[in-house]
Amino acid sequence: MDTIGKRISEHRKAKNIKQDELAEKLLVSPQAVSKWENDISCPDISLLPNLAEILGISVDELLSGKKESVVSFVPEEKRKDIDKMMFKVVVDSADGDKVRVNIPCALVKIALDCGMEIPQISGNDSVNSAFKNIDLAKIFEMVERGAIGNIVEVESHEGDVISIFVE
Repeated sequence: MDTIGKRISEHRKAKNIKQDELAEKLLVSPQAVSKWENDISCPDISLLPNLAEILGISVDELLSGKKESVVSFVPEEKRKDIDKMMFKVVVDSADGDKVRVNIPCALVKIALDCGMEIPQISGNDSVNSAFKNIDLAKIFEMVERGAIGNIVEVESHEGDVISIFVE
């Protein structure tokens, strides 16, 4: 049986993080982390977002063990109206910058139809360089054909991560 403790242990080890290092990052004792991993206790709910972020997974995956679908295809008869969908850009730079942009797909479509350029999304040159190499028109074409989920995830050699979700 897969438990939250086993998931914490598995993801911690995959990231090469020691129990005491995880404890330090979460401002808890190493004994608390050991108790979680041995299913003696569970982390406080307020720690879950930071714990999931450190482990590189979503809170949903931490709690349920179910990985988020990277991308899925929705048949035409089951698709949502594209004007009611959201286009989400998530940027986590190696410098610690975090950018979250949620735009209705209808506005993205209008911007692309008007030939608008992609604006800078942070002060970080490597993030902007990576983002400029993403073809939003092609991504939007995929969405119009039924692609949803985590459409793009790019990680630069400097550790900057850019993700584009559509839901």
